[in-house]
Amino acid sequence: MNASDLRKKSVSELEETIVELRREQFNLRMQRAQGQQAQLHQVKRARRDIARVKTVIGEMERKSKS
Repeated sequence: MNASDLRKKSVSELEETIVELRREQFNLRMQRAQGQQAQLHQVKRARRDIARVKTVIGEMERKSKS
């Protein structure tokens, strides 16, 4: 997920993306707790994607205030 792709989306689409990513992050945590997850890098990727989307939303909000 690239920040340039995220900047093309609207704020409501980005908020939906955050919900999907949080759901994915929760499912990965549950898999890890049960010992089913073999690919631990997916947790890190989900966390960073959430931060990336939040950053783009913040940029859009600051840009609209100016």
